[in-house]
Amino acid sequence: MKIHLGLKTDCIETRYSFGWLFDLMAEEQIRFVQLGSFYELYVLEDSYFADLRHQAESRGLRIKSAFTAHRELGGFFTGDPRMERAARRGFDRLLEVGALVGADYVGSNPGAVYRDHPPARKAAGTAVYLRHFKELSRRAKQLGLKGITMEPMSCLAEPPTTPEEIRAYIAEMRADHAANPATTVPAYLCSDMSHGLCDAEGRIVHTNVELFTACLPMACEFHIKNTDAVYSSTFGFNGEETRRGIVDLAAFRRICDSGDWPVDDVVGYLEIMGPKIGRDYSDRHLGRELRASLRAIKAAFA
Repeated sequence: MKIHLGLKTDCIETRYSFGWLFDLMAEEQIRFVQLGSFYELYVLEDSYFADLRHQAESRGLRIKSAFTAHRELGGFFTGDPRMERAARRGFDRLLEVGALVGADYVGSNPGAVYRDHPPARKAAGTAVYLRHFKELSRRAKQLGLKGITMEPMSCLAEPPTTPEEIRAYIAEMRADHAANPATTVPAYLCSDMSHGLCDAEGRIVHTNVELFTACLPMACEFHIKNTDAVYSSTFGFNGEETRRGIVDLAAFRRICDSGDWPVDDVVGYLEIMGPKIGRDYSDRHLGRELRASLRAIKAAFA
């Protein structure tokens, strides 16, 4: 199975247009787009997304996925019903946006337990999240999507994180889909090759390679980015970044090629923010940085 390559759109937020980014992608022969959420997305009119889809398709690109960019749908874990309702309304709209742009998959990270809340909040939040996610699966089916996605994260306060948590979340969703195949869509992971788990003292519990490998049989897509030895910062793959980062693209290519994916068309999306946003001396370098990283991942996954 061939791994396709794409780009998540977070990097342009507030500084470049989608047209600019789509032109760059077309020039670099990167066909697949993951639409990253932005503040206006949840209230924009439908026609905006019809236009966005046309902009992509007129350049030979496809918006295949939509995914949050700011952890903004995490209200399921707060214990506040108002935050829970806000997260649900946002997720409902994100599903609609995904359908409008022609995406197959729409998703988010599940959410976070506040550090000052008791540990029991995690189990309660998990139950709330999975209840809503099952309902969202039904809405996704109505909208014609192929699946909904969740992203395992890099700390125990943002489940699922450990292989056991990840498998438990997906197992519950798979059981619901198996019992209701006509009215639900499958739930998958959007994994990330830079996500590993360190404990409170910075000791590695699960490496990024371990977690990516554990996620693979449950994932339909993944994020490509570089990171440091304790997963505290993320960046791309230009020459200097490749030297200081720990992500070995060739090794991840081998893992991908040997994996038992649950879908036939897997896309890995470059997910980097690029240089500092909102500076005259940095914004102008975004294109150069994107091209360098896209060419590095193309070389590894060709």
